[in-house]
Parts: sequence; structure tokens; C-alpha cells
Amino acid sequence: MAKSIKLEPKIILNSNQLKLTIHRLAYQLIENHNDFSNSIIVGLQPRGILLAKMLHQIISQKLQKEIDFGILDHSLYRDDLHLKNSIQTLSENKMPHNIENKNIILIDDVLFTGRSIRSALDALVDYGRPRDIELLVLIDRKLHRHMPIQAKYVGKTIDSIDSEKVNVSLQNPIEESIVYLTQTNHPSQEP
Repeated sequence: MAKSIKLEPKIILNSNQLKLTIHRLAYQLIENHNDFSNSIIVGLQPRGILLAKMLHQIISQKLQKEIDFGILDHSLYRDDLHLKNSIQTLSENKMPHNIENKNIILIDDVLFTGRSIRSALDALVDYGRPRDIELLVLIDRKLHRHMPIQAKYVGKTIDSIDSEKVNVSLQNPIEESIVYLTQTNHPSQEP
């Protein structure tokens, strides 16, 4: 019987690198969206919310104004919903009343197959027809796309194999945060 080897987690971003990456992403958004008068930051449930809140806070402080912010749950729009054995419960949706003709910045932690983002796009149109939709992700696992989806803003792009899992542990304060890669016994599946 072959012994399974347990590999140590590989750090992708330590807390200092993560802090710098999040600030860089915030400045890129400011550069492209100016005063955010026609732009809305939208965090995707469940794991994109804290990143979106961090970016929202940095941008609001830099611009010295409150900018529009939303939270979107796309779980009922997933194409694998029928494969789940449990009843799906909807998490909080907190979207601005009108996204019509607005620039939307969707924020998630990891871009893997693209299926979560596709379902988020479906959920988003229930709130109106945006002028533009951009994607920001902390980690892009570029080799595993099932959908033709690409992020405009990326914290870090990595090469990984199916049996590896990206773990994003965002904490507030950021000094306790880390992003690391672990080995699993089965191929990764996008939640």
C-alpha cells in the first residue's frame, strides 16, 4: 500500500505582500474609475465580500467620499445547482437600487473555472443593465478555465494543478492574512 505524502502549504502571498497587492489593486481602480461617480464595487458571496470591503474602504478614504457598494449572492444561478444534495439557502444580497448604465466591478477571491463568475453575471442582470462589468480577483488560476472569462484586475496569477487548492485567509487587520496553496487528495472543484 502506497503511503500518501502530506505536503506543507506553499505561501502565495504573505501578509505584507497581500497588503501591497490590495493597495495596488485599489490604486488601479482609482486610476480607471476616477471619482467613482458612475461605478459600483460589488463583492461576491461568500469569499469576495471581505476583499471588496477592504478595497471599498481604501478607495473611499483616498477619494474622501463614500462610493457605491453591493453584495451579490449568485448561488441560485449556478449551473451545478441540480447536482447539490442539499437545499441552497440564499445569503445576503445588498445591491444599490439601480445599476442601470453603471460601471460594475465584480470582486472575488479566486478565479478558477469561471463558472462562479458566469453565474454572478446572470444574477447581476436581475438588478438592471450595467454599462460595463469588470472583474477583479486576488488570485487567477489561469490554467483551469472552463468559461471564456478573464479578470481585468489581478492580484497574482499562478500556475497550479487540479489537486491543489488556493486558500485565501483574509483577516481584519490585514497583518493576520495569508494566501497559500495546499495539496488535496482529489481535484479541485469550484464551490
